[in-house]
Amino acid sequence: MESVFGLVGKDFAIVVADSSAVHSILLHKTNEDKIMLLDSHKLMGASGETGDRAQFTEYIQKNVALYQFRNGIPLTTAAAANFTRGELATALRKNPYMVNIILAGYDKETGPSLYFIDYIASLHKLDKAAFGYGSYFALSMMDRHYQRDMTVEEAVNLVDKVIMEIRSRLVVAPPNFVIKIVDKDGAREYAWRESIKDAPVIAS
Repeated sequence: MESVFGLVGKDFAIVVADSSAVHSILLHKTNEDKIMLLDSHKLMGASGETGDRAQFTEYIQKNVALYQFRNGIPLTTAAAANFTRGELATALRKNPYMVNIILAGYDKETGPSLYFIDYIASLHKLDKAAFGYGSYFALSMMDRHYQRDMTVEEAVNLVDKVIMEIRSRLVVAPPNFVIKIVDKDGAREYAWRESIKDAPVIAS
């Protein structure tokens, strides 16, 4: 029941993900961060099997860091997306990862960009993308309201509209979402949209 979506604005990209850790009919936690910072100017939002998602995103993060350590320059967003796609394609016929990815980044030469990578290693550069059950509503809302030169405020307003649509129309809607942004100043957490909080653990 995951919802991960993203979009590119005037000089930034935003990635949004629900923060529910779910197994079968059980909700284990509501503050799971599914958007990883690959490096200073890249974000990777992922959905899929919990173990595959955690293992694969960390594997990509460490290899991106290794490339920069060895060569002294970071991978571009396009190069990181193609590397990620290559690793998924290699694993596809061995031990496939059930993980879908939205990779966003900012490069000095080309500006912001966003890549859609699914579990069967399809790669597309898009202005807006979504995965999970929430994508039924996210894509329709973004098709109607998205504009290529949106400001951060306009983009966040659209993100809030999408979140409200998911919460009000999806039967098993995730309650909480995390919003992260990447621009010339780097990748960072922008805000959380929470409707419930995890109960505190009572010490025995």
